[in-house]
Amino acid sequence: MEETLVQKDSDCLKVVVYGPESTGKTTLAQQLAAYFNTQWVPEFARNYLQEKYDNCSEACEQEDLIPIAKGQIAAENRLAPKANRVLFIDTNVLQTYTYAQVYYEGFTSKVFEEVIKAHQYDLYLLTYIDTPWEEDDLRDKPQEREYMYKVFKASLEVNEKPYQVLKGTKQKRLEKAIAMVENLLKEHGK
Repeated sequence: MEETLVQKDSDCLKVVVYGPESTGKTTLAQQLAAYFNTQWVPEFARNYLQEKYDNCSEACEQEDLIPIAKGQIAAENRLAPKANRVLFIDTNVLQTYTYAQVYYEGFTSKVFEEVIKAHQYDLYLLTYIDTPWEEDDLRDKPQEREYMYKVFKASLEVNEKPYQVLKGTKQKRLEKAIAMVENLLKEHGK
């Protein structure tokens, strides 16, 4: 596997905030990092694609997928050594691959599949679609939220990733996520 796609070893637990667009992932990742006094990894694709849209009014294309994956992994590798027991990750390569499979019908990639299999995460927090839709330049599937949720859930199950679903208000989600992460830390003696 190419060096820029390798997940470096670290002592911290890794929790991915994962799910369809406009379901509160960034907010939750920031809140959890603040609560646990640790680091969080922003979604690399958001800034990358916003800059592309601002510069040339273009959306994501297949040739953007590997640079997005490399940027996301680099950010995770850079922040993991600075984490306090747990690192929160606002989406990861599995999220990018899942989107690619929806947007580019029939899309497959040995590179993505190898990365997804090789990278280890302790928990995925799957955010449900019961949050209000927030429009922006990049979001484009407000009528397909239920379908997208099912796609993201299925991707976790097919890839045998450990996950828990988060529903309810921002406060309820945060409280549930905190309890899950505290249990995870206890299980791992951290």
